[in-house]
Amino acid sequence: MRRNSSGKYGVAAIIVSAIVVLGAAFAVRHGLLESGVLPRDCSLAEAHRGLCVFKTVLVESFLQQRVGWFSLACGLCAFALGCRRLAWAGWLSGLAGLVFYSYDPAAVGGLLSLFVLARPRKQHGQGEDQTGEQPGDGLRVRGLG
Repeated sequence: MRRNSSGKYGVAAIIVSAIVVLGAAFAVRHGLLESGVLPRDCSLAEAHRGLCVFKTVLVESFLQQRVGWFSLACGLCAFALGCRRLAWAGWLSGLAGLVFYSYDPAAVGGLLSLFVLARPRKQHGQGEDQTGEQPGDGLRVRGLG
């Protein structure tokens, strides 16, 4: 029976990436948007300035819950296909979506992605039928005869 490799490869990376993304998202939300560092009103004359463009793109990304819907799309595709790269995109964007007001789709997308990331990795050249173990070997179940 294959063992879950999360302890060796994945759990630390998942937790560290979650802390980094949540820290960055809270820093952008509270440090830039809500503290007034970015310009409050961007008129047409100021629209070409970098800070106005950054603020407009950032606000538009979570105005219609685009970050959350992106996370949900990545999470669904990752869950259906078993693709770990899509799962990472869904997990990280789901965490950012939770901070940026996209609770519902981001939560579902993040959890679907987390299911894929928590699965054991498939090893090359080893299928379930080739391991040589019986289904009850890991459970210490003995035969009756």
